[in-house]
Amino acid sequence: MIKHFLNLEWKQFTRSASFGKSLGLKILMGFFALYFILMFLALGVGMFPMLKKIFPERDPFVMFNSFIFYWILGDLVIRFFFQKLPVMSVKPLLTLPIKRGKIVNFVLGKSALSFFNFLPLFAIVPFGVTLIFNNYNVSVILIWMLTIFSITLINNYLNFIIESLSAKTELSFLPIIGVSGCLFALNHFEIINISELLAAGIQAVANNPLLLVVPILILIGLYLFNFKILRDKLFLDSSLKTKTQEVNASNLEWTKKFGDIAPFMQLDLKLLWRNKRPKSSVWMLFLGLFYGLVFYPNPTYQDKPFFFIIIGIFITGIFLINFGQFIPAWDSGYYKMLMSQNIKYKQYLKSKYTLMTLSVIILFVLSIPYVYFGWKILLAHFGAAIYNIGVNTYVILYGGSFNRKKINLNEKAAFNFQGTGAVQWIIGLPLIVFPIIIFSIFNYFFSFEIGVLALIILGLIGIVFHEKLMKFITKKYLASKYKMIAAFDQEN
Repeated sequence: MIKHFLNLEWKQFTRSASFGKSLGLKILMGFFALYFILMFLALGVGMFPMLKKIFPERDPFVMFNSFIFYWILGDLVIRFFFQKLPVMSVKPLLTLPIKRGKIVNFVLGKSALSFFNFLPLFAIVPFGVTLIFNNYNVSVILIWMLTIFSITLINNYLNFIIESLSAKTELSFLPIIGVSGCLFALNHFEIINISELLAAGIQAVANNPLLLVVPILILIGLYLFNFKILRDKLFLDSSLKTKTQEVNASNLEWTKKFGDIAPFMQLDLKLLWRNKRPKSSVWMLFLGLFYGLVFYPNPTYQDKPFFFIIIGIFITGIFLINFGQFIPAWDSGYYKMLMSQNIKYKQYLKSKYTLMTLSVIILFVLSIPYVYFGWKILLAHFGAAIYNIGVNTYVILYGGSFNRKKINLNEKAAFNFQGTGAVQWIIGLPLIVFPIIIFSIFNYFFSFEIGVLALIILGLIGIVFHEKLMKFITKKYLASKYKMIAAFDQEN
């Protein structure tokens, strides 16, 4: 049965419409994995002499155990944001004579093979071997390594429980940040010395192999708890259960002033307000607006004008970037229905353009108080806003024609990489890097004002040729229309 499940997942991967892009992305991720493996190997090999040098009067083995608390805390936070439960398309299997327990065991067992679980071994094993060569007891070190690996798996299954419990909240990342922050604060201010208590516990297990049963029992308990949660959700009709809630019907009559694109704008605004994932684009407006306060009060950045452009692009274009990069994937759930209607694609795209342009104008107006830190900052923000409207909006829309990944609007927004592909990474170059290069060249050879003027001119050129650019982008979307429909029909 396990072999059959693996065969199904392989077919799902190779037959996906985004197979080529997914394969390229996986190769890139493979290089990153190799980089981290080498880093952890270097850390494991150099840990013993490094601890000897920094803490000459302390036992390196004991010192390493005292840092494990911070590793566990960091590992849990990173897993929450980046590690997802490896689900498979189980609904078709539920109509077949396959026990739900076997499906759940396969999913949970596959999670144990995660890269996150094996990466620490590349540091732990070399460090353990170094300890053995330095006359530490072999059995003690082997039990210690097994204990650390058990803790790694405990983090693996604990992460899925935390995710399932926090998924119901709007800002689902707040519980894990709050809990980890409280534990860190309790340890840092020595209210409860958790790191020392944990180090003593690990040391006790290493010295007494019988105590190894404690982390193993915790691991089994977490596995069974995850098994129960997943098994209870694994029903064919679970997706048919609807949640009744009161709908806040906002008055969107003002959108009718925009003519034939008003219906599309209303759809986008409702989508932004009623769904978890796109709603994050709205919350990011407020976070991005205060981004300048991180840099502008610092005198170090006052003589680095290219920072003004970076921050200006980011502040005035935060919605454009966060919302625009997933056009038209936001509508992937009903894209087929949308494309079957008697609508003009140009109107659909123009509504997106109008929404992004309005956001840039509003954010620029709200960022005017930054003039308190200098008139150059206000000028940089104005130039960045014009560039965003006249260049970056078209870049975002053109990049959207290559989107082939479906987005689940109701999944949590924090560090959710669903729908993210190579397009989102490549598109960052023209969005941020190009304006910085253009400004830096004119600023170096002429002046700050000329550099900003160059960005304004490029933006105005884009605005003047708006109709031609939109016609070109519309043709690109129409050419990709059926490829998008086929890709959005797939769940992976």
